[in-house]
Formats: sequence, C-alpha cells, structure tokens
Amino acid sequence: MAASGSGAEARLAELGITVPEVVPPVAAYQPTARSGDLVFTAGQLPARDGEMIAVGKLGGEVSEEQGYQCARQCALNALAAVKAEIGSLDDVKRVVKVVVFVASTPDFTGQPKVANGASELLAEVFGDAGKHARSAVGVTALPLGVPVEVEIVVEV
Repeated sequence: MAASGSGAEARLAELGITVPEVVPPVAAYQPTARSGDLVFTAGQLPARDGEMIAVGKLGGEVSEEQGYQCARQCALNALAAVKAEIGSLDDVKRVVKVVVFVASTPDFTGQPKVANGASELLAEVFGDAGKHARSAVGVTALPLGVPVEVEIVVEV
C-alpha cells in the first residue's frame, strides 16, 4: 500500500472500486466545506445507484455485516464528495478524522465493528495515510431511516 495519499486513484482501480457521483444533498447544506488544507464532508448516507442499501437499526433488522457494508458505502460516497471538491483523490495527504453514526437499538454495542467498514476502506485506498482518529456513535435514528451515516475530514 502507498505510504502517502499519492496513488489513491490507481489503488481504487486496482481494488476494482469506482468512486460514484456525488450524492445530492437531501437538505440545506453542501457536500463539502474546505478550510485551508482541510476538507470536511457532510454526513454521507449509504446510497448506491440512487437507493439506500439498507434501512433500519443495528441490533434490530440490520445485521452487523450489513452495517459494515453501509459504513463502507458511506465512506465511498464521502470520497466522491472530496474528489468533487479537489479534483483527484491523489491530492489527499491523509485522512484526519472519521465520525460514524450508527442507528442502533439500546442494547447494541457493536458500533466500532460497523465503523470498521469505513475505516478499512480508507486504509485500503490510502495505506498509512488512511489511518485516522475516529468516533463510532450509537444514535436513535438517522435521516431516511438509514442505519449508518459517515463524515470524514481529509488533509489536502
């Protein structure tokens, strides 16, 4: 794996991963905000081809594996937003912070395992530059009934 952000586009191709088009906002916000060398994404939902890949809660109708896949898709959608902002993911120096919100039943405590879906994708794409600080937070509900929402901060 690459030791820096350079080569992220080639790594995505090697992994057979296509970065989707930016998912249009569902409310009054923009997909990214840039401040200096940092790009912050809005919370990204697990949309693929215009549809949410799952709805429901972890610990209820959504399995840990489905939650993991949702987190992975959210992270991919976050990368799409970053790419739209900066032009090429090769310009990402590092992933700084990831926040994963997991809609959960009160007794579900596997939020970190779900969040690994996002973290592991970022490590696959960016290597050491994909290592980041992270929060995995259980919440009562998320927009449109999805089980996972992810936001990232990258340095460019």
